[in-house]
Amino acid sequence: MTDSAATKKFLKVFDAPIPDAPPMWLMRQAGRYLPEYREIRAKAPSFMDFCWNPDLTVEATLQPIRRFGFDAAIIFSDILVVPDAMGHTVRFDTGEGPRMAAIETPEGVDALGEFKLSHLEPVFEALRRVKSALPAETALIGFCGAPWTIASYMIAGKGTPDQGPARRFAYRYPAAFQKLIDRIVDASIVYLNEQIKNGAEVVQVFDSWAGVLPAKEFVAWCEKPVERIIAGVKAVNPQAKVIAFPRAAHSSLVGFGDRVGADAVGLDTSLNNSWASEALSKNQVVQGNLDPLALIVGGDALRREIDFIRESFQDFRHIFNLGHGILPETPIENVELLVKRVRGKLA
Repeated sequence: MTDSAATKKFLKVFDAPIPDAPPMWLMRQAGRYLPEYREIRAKAPSFMDFCWNPDLTVEATLQPIRRFGFDAAIIFSDILVVPDAMGHTVRFDTGEGPRMAAIETPEGVDALGEFKLSHLEPVFEALRRVKSALPAETALIGFCGAPWTIASYMIAGKGTPDQGPARRFAYRYPAAFQKLIDRIVDASIVYLNEQIKNGAEVVQVFDSWAGVLPAKEFVAWCEKPVERIIAGVKAVNPQAKVIAFPRAAHSSLVGFGDRVGADAVGLDTSLNNSWASEALSKNQVVQGNLDPLALIVGGDALRREIDFIRESFQDFRHIFNLGHGILPETPIENVELLVKRVRGKLA
């Protein structure tokens, strides 16, 4: 462990014995539940304009650290900047989520442009500036979307409930789908390594739609691509820590971290923690998995859920987090209660 890592509670969890209180951060901790975020979000005409403005993304990344003192900051960006850097332009329609041209045939895969790392320079600039501004004890997280999740948006042109368009495409055009996955794997390796070069100490690979895949396809389209990404990161940055988050993977989580080479595995809200605490390896760092709705409700319901998660994973090296992103209607006082209680201060 480096001298820098030795001072950071978040980084210690990967190598040290089980701490008295787990380190914590929250997915989407920079976002619309914060009035200071809403104020700066109004300065950009669109969400993608916001993502490409380092002045705004640096401020957004730092806001929850100033307010709550989380153990890690995660750079403010979006998983879909990778297809945008392939010339597959992404936009966000108000109330509708991401939109891009749908890839409906193998020819659509062939028509993709080359991945341009320079297109992502605003992300790297933001990382450098955030790293210099963070408290010494706070770690910095970078991230990318997993190939399956990115491909599902590119093929449908938007989010869908079950990612049916991507699943049908993979059955109809397996060679073209593999080509698309390979393109995203290669781009993600370069992207994550550049994030680490510019200050990220930990990177997370978000596979938000892993849970819709049947078992065989889960291995082919989630597990194997994530394994390749992590191997590509470790080949260049062996010291970097990688968190894999295959949302809703359930029983496929058993041994998943070892198979893909991850340093930690994210657990989602729907997971049965009693099962997980017995089935998962105690040598694996786990992250999660508070229900974002419990954080909205607050009070005794929130206290019970916090305590249940702490008890479930008391024998693990555990990073406390949500099982999915924080919701915009979350009261700030409930986040304050969460931080105090996780850190062992009665609240």
